[in-house]
Amino acid sequence: MQWRGKVALITGAGSGFGLELARIAAGEGLRLVLIDVQSDALDSAVAEQRAAGAEVLPFCLSVADAAAMQAMAQTIERQWGAPHLLFNNAGVGAGGLIWETSLEDWQWVLGVNLMGVVHGVRLFTPMMLAAARQDPAWRGHIVNTASMAGLVNPPNMGVYNASKHAVVSLTETLHHDLQLVTTQIGVSVLCPFFVATGISQSQRNRPGPSGKPTLSQKIGADMMHKAVQAGKVSAAEVARKTFAAVASNEFYIYSHPKALGSVHERMRDVLESRQPADPFAGRGDVREQLKAALRGE
Repeated sequence: MQWRGKVALITGAGSGFGLELARIAAGEGLRLVLIDVQSDALDSAVAEQRAAGAEVLPFCLSVADAAAMQAMAQTIERQWGAPHLLFNNAGVGAGGLIWETSLEDWQWVLGVNLMGVVHGVRLFTPMMLAAARQDPAWRGHIVNTASMAGLVNPPNMGVYNASKHAVVSLTETLHHDLQLVTTQIGVSVLCPFFVATGISQSQRNRPGPSGKPTLSQKIGADMMHKAVQAGKVSAAEVARKTFAAVASNEFYIYSHPKALGSVHERMRDVLESRQPADPFAGRGDVREQLKAALRGE
């Protein structure tokens, strides 16, 4: 694809993958719609991309807010038309034993991780289809950010796993649905493993009081923070892989292809109707440490 002059819409654009996607898009001459719930991070990203010469439309909002997303979509359609690249990227992380997850946390995590993607798809896919019908040469692509946790089920991360599995399912179905009506819009799902982003500090953007965290939630937050910070692959590398995948119309995008061994094992569990495999196979010390921590030993 020739990107210059086209429009890229990126949610979660103030940090992590979103910021790195914005940097690449600006360098390619795309016009940018940047969306983030954190105003200072968004302001910084907007200033940086404008300094790089990009045209930017910024929106400070939560992707979980259906009305705000609707108003934003109408503004974009009026000013710039349908986005050519749609990155439904915003996400938050939360952990803890699944029965200890509060209703508020379910609403928050599913609101951002799942409904944020839903809103992006339902609002912008019709615009993209209309643009494609009007111009046979028009091309677009949608990238939904899921996670390796959308393909496997690590313990003490139930709400996050559920949200990301839903995004994978939604995106696979979107691919099939679009194939029925057009060849002009591609689809990809990004499934990163542990990458150094700000997701382990998601609580900073949680709406309303979170209540006192349980022991398992404290342990889950600490585990996620350590794993993310120890990541050897950078957000910039993942963003470059993502643009390359879009250019070659790849569906699954992985930051850590070697982590797919766990996915193969899970698929064997499903096909052979067996108990889910031990997620700590070969790492018994980690399993015992987690058990002891959860039991307060």
